[in-house]
Amino acid sequence: MTYNFAMSGASGRMGRSIIALANSSENKNLILSGAIENAKSTSISKDAGQLAGIGNLGVLISKNKEIALEKAEVLIDFSAPQASLELAKLCSKKKIPCVIGTTGFNKDQQKEMVLLAKDIPILIASNMSLGVNLLFHLTNVCSELIGKDFNTEILELHHLHKKDAPSGTALSLRDIIKSKEAYKNSKDVFGRNGIGDGRSQDEIGIHAMRGGDVIGDHTVFFLGDGERLELSHRASSRTAFAKGALEAALYLLKGEKKPKIYTMSDVLGIN
Repeated sequence: MTYNFAMSGASGRMGRSIIALANSSENKNLILSGAIENAKSTSISKDAGQLAGIGNLGVLISKNKEIALEKAEVLIDFSAPQASLELAKLCSKKKIPCVIGTTGFNKDQQKEMVLLAKDIPILIASNMSLGVNLLFHLTNVCSELIGKDFNTEILELHHLHKKDAPSGTALSLRDIIKSKEAYKNSKDVFGRNGIGDGRSQDEIGIHAMRGGDVIGDHTVFFLGDGERLELSHRASSRTAFAKGALEAALYLLKGEKKPKIYTMSDVLGIN
């Protein structure tokens, strides 16, 4: 069975990767029916397939959300927080499920998304690759078992064009760790500078590096006396994230999922 999807952030790196993968032999279930960009984008009215490097698809990138969603059965969104929220509101009215890979939502925007998820299924993930979600799972297990016997630090590295820092994935790793009783009162330390009294026990260090064309590397360090544990994921291609986004869309479409917030753990069956 095939389904139509609309792509928001269609001219961005992830948008182009998802459109290209959806049009490859690896995908037999999802067909691009609409492509969305912000009104200031230079990609408006261009063919989404051309921008993705796969030739004309006959789907022009539009700033008109209503038109782009006209045939869509699911939305995949990699844009910006406020744009994602506005699209989710529109999808709520149209009863279109949403897969959202946008990061950087503030607390008020997160609350609004939760309210919208009372009307439609919304899957939100800071990272949609299988490997990263296994990293989330392993971080959850390790932070539960290790507790504060080990110091915890997070390091992420991305290409020089990435706008937000730390990455949404790094912050998700932080949130997983802080969900544990031993870490719930820990304070975030974003990088270190100057002369101080050394590292305190109640810190979680979060460090962002930028440069080159790095797709995305993340490492969680559990640092103890005489030993350390490192959990790392390194992405060499955006295909892994694109594949995860398409799988997430199919997950929401199959089986008439009830309205609520979903994560990639639901897609992968990871408790």
